[in-house]
Amino acid sequence: METLVSTPSAVPDVVGRLRAAGCVFAEDEARLLHDAARTPAELDALVDRRAAGEPLEHLLGWVEFAGLRLAVEAGVFVPRRRTELLAREAAALAAPGSAVVELCCGVCAVGAAVAAAVPGIDLHAADIDPVAVRCARRNVPRAHVYEGDLDAPLPVSLRGRVDVLVANAPYVPTEAVGMMPPEARLHEPLVALDGGADGLDVQRRVIAAAPLWLAGGGHLLIETSGAQSPHTAAVMEAAGLHAQVVRDEERDATAVIATRPPRTSEP
Repeated sequence: METLVSTPSAVPDVVGRLRAAGCVFAEDEARLLHDAARTPAELDALVDRRAAGEPLEHLLGWVEFAGLRLAVEAGVFVPRRRTELLAREAAALAAPGSAVVELCCGVCAVGAAVAAAVPGIDLHAADIDPVAVRCARRNVPRAHVYEGDLDAPLPVSLRGRVDVLVANAPYVPTEAVGMMPPEARLHEPLVALDGGADGLDVQRRVIAAAPLWLAGGGHLLIETSGAQSPHTAAVMEAAGLHAQVVRDEERDATAVIATRPPRTSEP
């Protein structure tokens, strides 16, 4: 019977294998894989899979996001650090009791971060990927997480009363998907990456749906690229929303934030 991996003696060999495979942060990854493995054989298998290009987070079963450790499974979209901008801006616009909705939620990283920063929100989330939905329900067990296409599964009771609607919708142009790192294009769902010919197809659908759900003065936040942000903002303005672009240079992140004007029946 094999013994548990209880000492770091195997780490130098793992570092060498990961470096040879092109892993930039080989030392850090070696320690994480070592800690995750229960036996030498399991460690060897994990290193082989990582060297073959599987995302580290899929192998560990978790990702760190905005100071939280969130569950992920093989095949789901891995939240990026740049999306912490979206979470930060959404949290700044929410308050205890706010109705917050995350569409294209994946494992619900943004929703989890907002709920951690602003206790007492009424959090709803939806995604079309059943595996991501399963992870999201683990990450935000007190939230309402739905499986379905964009806003289709949301309860009608939310219409007109959402204070913060956030979406990290796919925004990679179809022709650019093939140029993404293998970790993404081979191991993450295409539906979470491909945004159509100009990368804005899913964003347009989210923006078109938003006025139905937003309360007067409610906010829509969408992650996009710096180059796409003027186009995203223009679509929001055409939908009757007031848009502004927010940039985080440290994270190389861009978000567009729009506000719905007060409804005509509101003072």
